[in-house]
Amino acid sequence: MNTAEQEWQDLLSGKHAERAAKSPFRFLPSNPRCKLCQAPFRAPGKLLLGPLGFTPWAKNPKICGRCFKEIDKHARRCPTPTDGERVAGAEVELSMLFADVRGSSELARQMSVVDFTKLMSRFYEVSKQVLFEADAIVEKFVGDEVVGLFLPFMTGPDHAGVALRAARDLLLATGHGDGEPWAPLGAAVHTGVAFVGVVGSMGTSDFTALGDPMNQTAHLASHAAVGEILVTEPAMRSAGVSMNGLEHRHLSLKGHPAEAVVYPVS
Repeated sequence: MNTAEQEWQDLLSGKHAERAAKSPFRFLPSNPRCKLCQAPFRAPGKLLLGPLGFTPWAKNPKICGRCFKEIDKHARRCPTPTDGERVAGAEVELSMLFADVRGSSELARQMSVVDFTKLMSRFYEVSKQVLFEADAIVEKFVGDEVVGLFLPFMTGPDHAGVALRAARDLLLATGHGDGEPWAPLGAAVHTGVAFVGVVGSMGTSDFTALGDPMNQTAHLASHAAVGEILVTEPAMRSAGVSMNGLEHRHLSLKGHPAEAVVYPVS
């Protein structure tokens, strides 16, 4: 019998596809469907399964909330060192995209509160659209920053390539490459092995990624100028994209040396 960690490993690495293909929900109309359980998101199947929780998940509407709750049950069963805390998941290779609005504090000073709020709301909405289209999981919005996770169970093995294209699409969607951007962004993409799963305490939980690769990506993004996408060597190598002809940067990310290239937006 598989351990909870092995189940997580199988899920995150994409081995769920066989089970999804055999799901009885595949016979219920109609598309689009949950990528994990095949539950339909449109009527008439939606009328039957929707009330049971088989509705689009907030972090990516291509997965149903019921599947996330099933995943979360593993966290509730896992023993933890401290009462009230629970952690469940597995280490898996993934690609990470961090993008944030550059000079947001200055923008906030130059604009009315209402206008700045509308700007950030537009940024959040556009970011979600781009990331969802790329099968990313929106890990979080923090102030002026969005974090997207590209996992094999959603993107397939080419998660790095998908992340690079999503980063480019996000900058183009915010007006870069053609005149003045309406949201000045800097972005970074990195590929590495991190812990991915459910972390929670005091009755709340969240699906997230933790570890040094996440920290590296965040630090790398802070070095990106407006309109730049900084990409690490591991991400470029995983995506099978040549680094020849691109601008190379040797950076120190909180004391850790890193090689990156400036990925073209257009």
